[in-house]
Amino acid sequence: MKTMRLWFGCVTGLAISMIFGWSYGFFVALLPIIIMTNADHWHWNGYYQLVTGIIWTTVEVSFINGFFQSSPLLLTIVVGMFFLEKCIAMSHKNSYLFGFVGLLVGSIALNFASYSNFDLEDFSITLWCSAIVTIPICALAYYFFPDPIIETAPDTMNNTQRYDHIGMIRQTALGWIIAMLAFLVFQVGDLNDSLSAQASIIIVLAPMTLIGSLAAAKIRIIGTFLGCLAGLIIQVGLYTWSDNGILFIMAYAIAAGIFCSWLALGTIKSSIAFSAMSALTVPLTTSLVPDQKDAAFAILYRFSSIFVAVVLTSMTIWIIHHFLVRVIKSPTEHFNHG
Repeated sequence: MKTMRLWFGCVTGLAISMIFGWSYGFFVALLPIIIMTNADHWHWNGYYQLVTGIIWTTVEVSFINGFFQSSPLLLTIVVGMFFLEKCIAMSHKNSYLFGFVGLLVGSIALNFASYSNFDLEDFSITLWCSAIVTIPICALAYYFFPDPIIETAPDTMNNTQRYDHIGMIRQTALGWIIAMLAFLVFQVGDLNDSLSAQASIIIVLAPMTLIGSLAAAKIRIIGTFLGCLAGLIIQVGLYTWSDNGILFIMAYAIAAGIFCSWLALGTIKSSIAFSAMSALTVPLTTSLVPDQKDAAFAILYRFSSIFVAVVLTSMTIWIIHHFLVRVIKSPTEHFNHG
């Protein structure tokens, strides 16, 4: 049933974005996947973090852009405080989704808001609508394709969680440094068409650890390749019929069905499938204009830019991790080079 829920969520989201003509409609297809991948039953906490994270982040970005855009120094300082807030939230399990969504959306919006052709208001409103629409989409998915509720015996063992405070500080510092470096690079360079590359940096960073980030980098590259391949097949297969909404939805639904079956497994294939779904969805919803422009170049550019961004991010994370291990240590910790 989980495969059907995920498939229903992404296809319904894409259909809604096409009906209303949203500029960033791919969010409506991907947000239900983010919510339902790790939850077999309805939980309000995930939706609360998603909606509040998106609304609060876009308000913060609008404030930062409106008051500090004219002063690069003040802008950098305020952005640093903004990223630190999100990284601290990501270091706690109960607020991880709030921090991740804020870091992902905020890093993209802050970079693109510096370009005159970027409509921050349209971007923010589309995100709000996408987040709000995600709730009924997921509710219907759980209603139509429910999983049986299995009652478990209460855990009588002492499971008091032990926090590694030094590790949390290192994770927060790692996330903050990478996010700031990405922001500065995208501000200095004219990279206003590299949204996917910037998003990939945050996705690779998401595990907040060296081992997790290196694994995420490999998964991101493989998933992006598969998603781009599926997108090219749809582009070539539809050819002059790409303006037919029904055929387009059907082709997308077939590809999404394959990846959603992987998503439901909850293994490494699940992570690969999510990267594939984003690589499949974004170019087809932002670059494909029937009878005017196809998505072939956008798909190829997406893969190459993501590959470069992921490799450079992985190298940077490796360097910064080893630096932080030597700098941030507990009073009783001794560093041994093995």
